[in-house]
Amino acid sequence: MKKMTLEQTDFITAAEAVSLPGLFVARVQRSPEAIAYEQYDAQTDSWRNYRWQDMHALVARWRAALENENLQAGDRVATLVNNGIDWVCFEQAAQSLGLVVVALYTTDTPTNLGYIMADAGVRILLIEESIQWQSLAGKQKDLPSLQRVWCLRKSKSAGEPQQDLAYVEDILPLEGSSDKNVVTDPDELATIIYTSGTTGRPKGVMLSHQNILTNAEAVHINIPAYPEDIFISFLPLAHGFERTVNYYLPMMAGSRVSYARSIKLLAEDLLVIRPTVFLSAPRLYEKIYAAVRDKVAPHKLKRKLLAATVSLGWQRFEAQQQRQLRLNLLQHIMYMLLHKLVAEKILARLGGRLRVAVTGAAPLSEKVARFFIGLGFPLVEGYGLTEAGPVVSGNSLEINTPGSVGRPLPGIEVATTEEGELLVRSAGVMLGYWQREDATHEVIDAEGWLHTGDLAEIEDDTIFIRGRIKDILVTSTGEKVAPAHMEMTITLDPLV
Repeated sequence: MKKMTLEQTDFITAAEAVSLPGLFVARVQRSPEAIAYEQYDAQTDSWRNYRWQDMHALVARWRAALENENLQAGDRVATLVNNGIDWVCFEQAAQSLGLVVVALYTTDTPTNLGYIMADAGVRILLIEESIQWQSLAGKQKDLPSLQRVWCLRKSKSAGEPQQDLAYVEDILPLEGSSDKNVVTDPDELATIIYTSGTTGRPKGVMLSHQNILTNAEAVHINIPAYPEDIFISFLPLAHGFERTVNYYLPMMAGSRVSYARSIKLLAEDLLVIRPTVFLSAPRLYEKIYAAVRDKVAPHKLKRKLLAATVSLGWQRFEAQQQRQLRLNLLQHIMYMLLHKLVAEKILARLGGRLRVAVTGAAPLSEKVARFFIGLGFPLVEGYGLTEAGPVVSGNSLEINTPGSVGRPLPGIEVATTEEGELLVRSAGVMLGYWQREDATHEVIDAEGWLHTGDLAEIEDDTIFIRGRIKDILVTSTGEKVAPAHMEMTITLDPLV
């Protein structure tokens, strides 16, 4: 793919957007004919494109349906559906009415889901199939705030329709409502993202429109996105990492997002979608690494060719990063031959035109990083946590130090305590935990520093995560309230 410059972007800034629904309207106005999303259509057995003006019309219909529910700005609504057009339409329609979106993991337990919906006081719940609601049968009585469940489709095994369940196809009007955006204050609450509960009961992280928009803009400054880019989305949109980098950032940049059918079909979808931007947790990169190694293991010549390709590719990368001398002429010729013979065949299985691949949520081992970078895979590692908005730091293609999580993004301050705990302060730091002022004060101090609970070293403005603080910030009830690194690891693992 041709190299692009920052001047070739079509970026809508946080200041221009003001709010998340404001961003959507601005993008529709700026790029009505451009393709916004791509999604597989099971009925036609084909991939379908949605332009921004198509999305505008769909969101208007969803908004009209929500208006019929007599909700008030600030009310909470929840999604329990897979990534895709329906997820986007529901969220955009809700936010344009000032509603607060609570995104739920489709893989979460009924106990966790019931607790979260009760804690947030969810009024409307969107689900994929009616069987999901039946699985929550034991929790329904504990949800007094819930007035209705919207369902995308009826399960084949579903029984009689329930009184409090409505099918989306029946409640979406043919005509949508006129444009609305009641959000005029960027500091208003936009979403509540619940932690996984690995450190006790799930806590709701409150993020404002400003938190999310400024964070996405900072990511863009570090690694620009372009209208020509194609993002592939398969990590859960319930997580702030996926939502910011693979949903809001492409909207700000005017890039296309293609929704993979499933993690099981990801290998096939990569060949169809051929993304230029790829975002995943380390586990998937480790699985690809292991699969390639296993495939060449029985063949001595293939093993040697792969090792030589990675070795020369790594040396070339280190030279590009100005950490060692450039390859000599013979090494360069060997690199070009091996790259064509070995690396390109492997990279072709990932679509063949990746411009950047991002990993985060957990440390990536050095051997896996060396393998991919040595093959010419444009891999960069970053760091973040939901409470920080979520992205804190990241390597870039120009300044890439494997083993580190890069430099702080623009506008983000970092520091370490005497014990080595990483502190973060920025416009992206959360408003606080939902209805948990005590827990909020435990992690955000009087000077606005977010205590991450991660041990870190900062060298030449580059952050190295060294582990977790042990037994930090224990409340009187015995609950650990430090933001959980384990939470990101689990919830962003596409193979769990």
